[in-house]
Amino acid sequence: DNSCTLSFLLVFFVLILFRSAFSINTLWSTESLTISNSRTLVSPGNVFELGFFRTTSSSRWYLGIWYKKVSERTYVWVANRDSPLSDSNGTLKITGNNLVILGHSNKSVWSTNLTRINERSPVVAELLANGNFVMRYFNKIGASGFLWQSFDFPTDTLLPEMKLGYDLKKGLNRFLTSWKNSDDPSSGEISYKLDTQRGMPEFYILKDGLRSHRSGPWNGIRFSGIPEDQKSSYMVYSFTENSEEVAYTFRMTNSSIYSRLKISSEGFLERWTTTLESIPWNLFWSAPVDLKCDVYKTCGPYSYCDLNTSPLCNCIQGFMPSNVQQRDLRDPSGGCIRRARLSCSGDGFTRMRNMKLPETTMAIVDRSIGVKECEKRCLSDCNCTAFANADIRNGGTGCVIWTGELEDIRTYLADGQDLYVRLAAADLV
Repeated sequence: DNSCTLSFLLVFFVLILFRSAFSINTLWSTESLTISNSRTLVSPGNVFELGFFRTTSSSRWYLGIWYKKVSERTYVWVANRDSPLSDSNGTLKITGNNLVILGHSNKSVWSTNLTRINERSPVVAELLANGNFVMRYFNKIGASGFLWQSFDFPTDTLLPEMKLGYDLKKGLNRFLTSWKNSDDPSSGEISYKLDTQRGMPEFYILKDGLRSHRSGPWNGIRFSGIPEDQKSSYMVYSFTENSEEVAYTFRMTNSSIYSRLKISSEGFLERWTTTLESIPWNLFWSAPVDLKCDVYKTCGPYSYCDLNTSPLCNCIQGFMPSNVQQRDLRDPSGGCIRRARLSCSGDGFTRMRNMKLPETTMAIVDRSIGVKECEKRCLSDCNCTAFANADIRNGGTGCVIWTGELEDIRTYLADGQDLYVRLAAADLV
């Protein structure tokens, strides 16, 4: 009998060891994470860690996720950014079917806010290898069993495999919001958001809700207004637009390189990259690149920005300044007007090379036709003001047609694409 008890104890002991060795990424409904016990969850692969933290100069506590191996503490997600804990009384636990953070006298400061689901299966919370913190049914592995995921509620950072934009099935728009400043994770005034209202989807940097930079439409390879985001050997970008989602994502093909997109409290979208050998993060690119031509609508309608001209704003061929006095005072915001009115029948086009396409809110997109058909269609619509390819791959495919003023255009030295602007016959000379 003793041997029986012994073997039972041994099995029990092995199970406990096994459980502590293999579930450091899981929070069970019987457990809690507290500030005082300093316990954290660590993702499989040891890349991410979740726990309570406070920033350098603050006495407030937050639940967050950071890179475990990067010596310079880099946070990628914060749960209770706008409802911090005022002291070191803090607990993360599963209550019912919700994850909650409890503060002083067990008052909830943050919760996953799910309406109760009548499932018999127990619920666990788990930090996945890609940094996604999920709550799922114990018996369901994979996204179909997720009740809630942190990837649906980004802070200021987009990690590989996270999606930015709309999940039309869940009715979610996932966007980034900056920290207030480098030491305060509460919501800042800068956000990075996809607009899919009309035309082609585009991302905007917003400051206090007002647009300050436009990404340009997706051209099949990247967003046309962020030419620096070139293809790299270890990163794959994709943009999906269908009935279920309109979203941007990227993934790494080399697991020893970390990369993240971040919206900074200074108003920049930044791509940071590091290998564990080169410890500090390296700023791969940031947008806007220049605070002249990349500023939203800096030149007004029918005018394009060119860093190599003085003044920076130039009227498109066939257009003239709408207000010469204003232009002489170096205020280009009034833009330009046509010299000769369109007649609808004898019009033609001027080809502008290396352009950032105009804002597409009033654009019509048809991906089934090419550039020749596109030109015909534009000519047959008296309201059409310009056209271009929707996709620059394979020599250019698809058709975008603008019907209205052309806004927020700039030229690039080498990047960008052809834009055909409609002119009256008299201005084609």
